[in-house]
Amino acid sequence: MKTIENLEVGEMLLASARKVNGGKLQLCFAQKIKNPNVRPSSIVGLLNASDSRFTQTGKPRYAWISVEPNDASEKLGIDFSSLKEVGDTMEINKLSPSLDGQPLNIQITETTEGTEWQVANLESTAKKAGADGEYILTKDGHHIFMNATVVAGEPQHYFFEGTQRASAVGASVASDAVASAIGG
Repeated sequence: MKTIENLEVGEMLLASARKVNGGKLQLCFAQKIKNPNVRPSSIVGLLNASDSRFTQTGKPRYAWISVEPNDASEKLGIDFSSLKEVGDTMEINKLSPSLDGQPLNIQITETTEGTEWQVANLESTAKKAGADGEYILTKDGHHIFMNATVVAGEPQHYFFEGTQRASAVGASVASDAVASAIGG
C-alpha cells in the first residue's frame, strides 16, 4: 500500500480526510514534485548528476482543500460518512486520484507576495534551505512563499530561478556598504 513515506517522484496520494467546521471536509493530498531549479548541494551531486541515486527528490509537498462531503464522495468515489464530528479523521492513501478522468496533481506557485498570514508567520512560511536553514531569497533579495493547490490535469508549476541564500545577500550588502564608504 502506498503511503506518504514511500511515494515516488510524480506520484499523487489522497492521504486523508478530516471533518472541519461548516460541515466541510478537509482533504490532504501529498506528491513528490521535482523542482527543475534545485541545484546539487555538493560536488558529489554535480559529478554524479546522471546517477539517479544522487537525484534530489526531497520530501512530499502537501495541499489541503476544503470540500463538500457529498460532492467529494460522488466525484472521488469515497465514502466519507464515518466523519461525523469536527476533528474526526480518516486515512485514505488513494494513489493517483482523478476527477472526471483527469489525474489530480499538486501545483506549486512561488511568489514574493505572501498572504497576510504568511507574512505574519515568516519564520515558518518563507522558503528555507531545510527546516532550520537560511532563507532562500530571490535574486533581488525578496522572501519566497510557496502556495500549493490541487489541479485536474498537468500542473503548471512556477519556481523562481537564480535564488540565493540570505547570507549571500547579507555579504553583498556589506561589500556594497564598504565600497560606498571608501568611495568605490
